[in-house]
Amino acid sequence: MPYRRVIDSLKRIFHRPASSIHPHTALDVGEHSPHQANTIPRDQHCISRKNISSNAVKVLYRLKDAGYQGFLVGGGVRDLLLGQKPKDFDIATNAHPEDVKNLFRNCRLIGRRFRLAHVHFGHEIIEVATFRAHHSKQAAPKDNNKIGDGVIENGRIIRDNVYGSLEEDAWRRDFTINALYYTIADFSVVDYTDGMRDIQNRLLRLIGDPIQRYQEDPVRMLRAVRFAAKLDFNIEPQTEAPIRSMGTLLSDISPSRLYEETLKLFLTGHGEKSFEKLRQYGLFQHLFGETHAHLKDDKVLQRIILVLRNTDERVADGKSVTPAFLFAAMLWTPVKLDSETLQHTDGLNAQEALFEASHQVGKRQAKQVAIPRRMALSMREIWHLQLRLERNQRGKRAQQLLHHPRFRAAYDFLLLRAETNPEHQSLAQWWTTLQTAEPDTLQEMTAVQKKRRPKKKKKPETPAAQDLPPSTDA
Repeated sequence: MPYRRVIDSLKRIFHRPASSIHPHTALDVGEHSPHQANTIPRDQHCISRKNISSNAVKVLYRLKDAGYQGFLVGGGVRDLLLGQKPKDFDIATNAHPEDVKNLFRNCRLIGRRFRLAHVHFGHEIIEVATFRAHHSKQAAPKDNNKIGDGVIENGRIIRDNVYGSLEEDAWRRDFTINALYYTIADFSVVDYTDGMRDIQNRLLRLIGDPIQRYQEDPVRMLRAVRFAAKLDFNIEPQTEAPIRSMGTLLSDISPSRLYEETLKLFLTGHGEKSFEKLRQYGLFQHLFGETHAHLKDDKVLQRIILVLRNTDERVADGKSVTPAFLFAAMLWTPVKLDSETLQHTDGLNAQEALFEASHQVGKRQAKQVAIPRRMALSMREIWHLQLRLERNQRGKRAQQLLHHPRFRAAYDFLLLRAETNPEHQSLAQWWTTLQTAEPDTLQEMTAVQKKRRPKKKKKPETPAAQDLPPSTDA
């Protein structure tokens, strides 16, 4: 593979002898020696069961009562240690997925690349994963799919179901701060990778060789950016170093998966910081290439920063946010420029050109981040309504537009455009006034001024036949 040569070159550049590896540098997940776990007792950490989902506690106790190990792990433990409210609670266990399914009637097994058990409690889902081991581990023969398997092609993990022990699972995780395990057996936290120290130092560090880990799953680069933005952590130097040169590997990730990662980056309350770090590490261009090409224009850059800042504020206030509005702002400039080109080259009118441009830009964007069809349709409505807001300021059409299902989103988008372009400020103010106008004022603002037609001049009357003088012809 072409990128394999790049990876090999980077390994030579960043390689250090084993004797120089410091406890706080990235660790080699495949060759680590047995490590004594650091167990943090209950009186030395701040995690309490009252801050854990009652459903997650139920799952932990049922696993324990059935003779299995069960640990709260990942972001839930990390956020609790940081004094934050976890978004969800994940559990790791030595029980295989089929064993978990046998314990819970409300369990569903999902995934092929990464086999998981989802235990459903109404709207809440507790995710239960079996301990994973490194792929170099010799797996026993399959026994009704209970041993699991793993597949790596060209350094990329295709299937990740090699089951192992708690220690092996810890070394297989991506970041040290996500490799902390809370157990209800004695309410302690088990730490194999110095994750607790990294949390105290607010440091984001990969477990294993960064180049190898990014090659296994390039999305880890986006996760590094997201965690650094969300938690306000610094990225450890060896973890940070390869990111700028390995961003091209994101082109091998499915656009649908990148869409999910994009939502986590931009719609969870830290979008502006994520955007800054994506640009800092050269990753934004691999998600929104056409938008990246126009970021040198201050108006474009400020519009994106404004929409992300407004989104973060809405998330902080507990208000709803929509991906369609964000993506509409991201892609507006490419759509607008393509529309203008189509009008000049193909002779299309403004409406036809905008429709065609939105289709073409959306098609090209889907090669990087696949925006679902329903979101794409909402984006196009927001764009197309910009023309109607510019043109329909008179008559019944203006009043009807106020009741359009997408009017509010289109109006907010117009306000966003006006904040970075003075040319649209008067138009935005007109629509703002119209929405709160009294009925009489509303009629006056949308009244159609009839043009007075000039009076036609009367033609001279033709004399009647009887009034004509007698003919003198012979």
